[in-house]
Amino acid sequence: MMPRDASELAHRLAREAEAVCRRYLSNGRREGRYWLVGDARNTPGRSMFVRLTVSPKGPPGKWTDAATHEHGDLLDVIRESCGLINFHDVADEARRFLSLPRSEPESAPKPSRLPAQTGSPEAARRLIAMSQPLMRTLAETYLRNRGITPLHEDGALRFHPRCYYRPDDHSPTETWPAMIARVTDLDGRITGAHRTWLDPDGFDSIRLGKAPIDTPRRAMGDLLGNAVRFGVGNDVLAAGEGIETMLSLRCVLPTLPMAAALSANHLAALLLSAPLRRLYIARDHDAAGDGAATALTERAQSAGVEAITWSPRRGDFNEDLRAFGLDALRAALRVELVPQDVARFMLLATAETG
Repeated sequence: MMPRDASELAHRLAREAEAVCRRYLSNGRREGRYWLVGDARNTPGRSMFVRLTVSPKGPPGKWTDAATHEHGDLLDVIRESCGLINFHDVADEARRFLSLPRSEPESAPKPSRLPAQTGSPEAARRLIAMSQPLMRTLAETYLRNRGITPLHEDGALRFHPRCYYRPDDHSPTETWPAMIARVTDLDGRITGAHRTWLDPDGFDSIRLGKAPIDTPRRAMGDLLGNAVRFGVGNDVLAAGEGIETMLSLRCVLPTLPMAAALSANHLAALLLSAPLRRLYIARDHDAAGDGAATALTERAQSAGVEAITWSPRRGDFNEDLRAFGLDALRAALRVELVPQDVARFMLLATAETG
């Protein structure tokens, strides 16, 4: 019989508690009657313990995180470790693990917490909360393979090992590792998230480390006017389209605040802060990049902000970094910077990176 509610699903999962932990908390290990791991997102560590057998303290499948005092059952483990947003997806993943039929939408159990609307800022915030720090993950390897090192990303980027991907509404859900980027407004509030699904099998010259799927990049939430921000903007800012583009520039100018607007249209509509006095626009070398740079330049100048456009030799500045190297990119940018910005940002970068 198909489980009808969350408690029945949780009970069935508890019968297979160790197998659930080995599947979804693979960075932990069994010790006695417990499975120890860092947290429900499968972070390495020992602060969270999952009960594997019946004991005087309670049934199997219950867990407690000693570091955060959070607790829950194995459905919570599936939700957190897989980065799921709504309960219907959690239930379907549990049924998949248990080899049970998937639920029909109309018979889905009611979640204990209201689900976030798909693509909403709240869904983006939950996804970011479910992800883990970037360092020592596949996302860090992906960036390094694209020539981006050292990383000066200020916590704007995170990693999720099993981020859900649906090609369309009629296709089954897939899971791929993903780099998660935090989209914020001028006050630092999270308004959205950007996902770059990654290829767990490695890096090649065609996909450049992105997963072999139709749309390996997608954004969610309120994006218009907002951006993925590296550093805190004040009087000088560099802005462009792609995350990898701006991180490539940040290899040379690690203290210059930067913003990745995620597309040409969003770059053209980027909101400018009141203290801003000079804006460097890192355009992509295509028609959309030309239009975005022109529109943003006009908006900046009308607001009394000096606008200077940087143009790559190839398609974008990450292509330039990979093709010509860090020293060539530094030399090209040096002549494009206002002299006081060379002293303020580039000399420090030269001292740090050699």
